[in-house]
Amino acid sequence: MAGTATYLYCIVHASRAPSTARAPRGLPGATRPAAAALAPRFWLITASVPLDVYGPEALEPSLRNVRWVTDIALAHESVVEHFAGQIRVTVIPMKLFTMFSSEKRAIAETRSRMKDLKAVVDRIAGCEEWGVRIARRPATAAASPVPAPARASGTDFLSAKKAARDLARQSAGAAAESAEQAYMTLSAIARAARRRRDAPEGATTPPLLDAAFLVPVDRRHRFKATVKKLAGSSEATRVTLTGPWPSYNFIDAESNI
Repeated sequence: MAGTATYLYCIVHASRAPSTARAPRGLPGATRPAAAALAPRFWLITASVPLDVYGPEALEPSLRNVRWVTDIALAHESVVEHFAGQIRVTVIPMKLFTMFSSEKRAIAETRSRMKDLKAVVDRIAGCEEWGVRIARRPATAAASPVPAPARASGTDFLSAKKAARDLARQSAGAAAESAEQAYMTLSAIARAARRRRDAPEGATTPPLLDAAFLVPVDRRHRFKATVKKLAGSSEATRVTLTGPWPSYNFIDAESNI
């Protein structure tokens, strides 16, 4: 019979043990999420998972199944978001497939990083993560098309083509500058900001800006209003706002967790 491992969804910082009564089911085949005491005001949200599904030998081929990984990621995220939505808590989300040989091992290894955990809590407490993506809109036909050779001289035709190229470069430069200014404007509202370098799934060209912002809850409305204003300030770009999310982008890079 295959054994089990302890799966770690997230770490919760709160004045009392988080309630798991209405937590989502979590990963397929796992036990229901449970809270394990880690230290004063810190709890691990864990589940027991079967090694014949989540062990190294079984997991390696499964990771090639995009649909399966997507379903697991959604199940993982549903649990993290459930606890992040509770009142007066700070949630440190864990990466997908963070596992330990036992709950005792999970507690011991995580407890050894308490200094880092406390630093993370200090950084993200009272904040939400929001994503902002700015992309160029598809080019529209120019008001005055390039004259065809039948109606213009070769010199006129080449001059018009050059003017069109210059206009396109100028437009691209203005859009890039606008995206950079948007990043600076939103960063001034947020507690922290981070550019995301990976191209969005399905994107044929990289966006002008793809960034995550750590926004204090009491600045949420100001942040969203500013994004809305930026979205309406340029017809050349498309602005997409997503969130709020658990603060995934403001943990690993600075805390070694």
